[in-house]
Amino acid sequence: MSKRVVVFDYGFGNIRSAQRALARAGADVEITSDYDTAMAADGLLVPGVGAFAACMTGLRAARGDWIIDRRLSGGRPVMGICVGMQILFARGVEHGVETEGCDEWPGTVEPLRAPVVPHMGWNTVQAPDDSVLFAGTDPEEHYYFVHSYGVREWELRVTSDKIRAPRVTWATHGEPFVAAVENGPLWATQFHPEKSGDAGARLLANWLGTL
Repeated sequence: MSKRVVVFDYGFGNIRSAQRALARAGADVEITSDYDTAMAADGLLVPGVGAFAACMTGLRAARGDWIIDRRLSGGRPVMGICVGMQILFARGVEHGVETEGCDEWPGTVEPLRAPVVPHMGWNTVQAPDDSVLFAGTDPEEHYYFVHSYGVREWELRVTSDKIRAPRVTWATHGEPFVAAVENGPLWATQFHPEKSGDAGARLLANWLGTL
């Protein structure tokens, strides 16, 4: 039976590309910002393109921040892509202006310190050996990135051996930055799996397999 996935429509993100990619991976996909539909879905995908502050304004206007938090409180899967990943962190800093994020993870989204910005094009990642998201993929595979900001430090620390530490994947463009996170029901990628060919399709299929 196909998993029901909502691509959350709050005015930002390549929602049609995400819809097509998820459908190819076998999901029953709906694009909506309806609260009940988003809450009832097996998985919620949060896209994002553009400025952190603008995305947060749009997300809050659609009650998306509340929907994300409510789903996660009940252990319901959520996946963020690109700026949809960035807004899950505590704050974003653009042009010296700080904007509050969803605060699902501590940390700050900051300008990349690299010779060439934006970071646009294909890059490899360094995923943990026990990653579920990257299971079955080639370690030398490339994924498609388009961004000028990123998280340079992973701040969430797990001190209890009874709690699984998040799986954090890194990439490098000028300096290391967080490329993906698997943290219980909350997963996210800085790159665009829907634009990353067969490798990206495998990642989406791996996510669907956990729903």
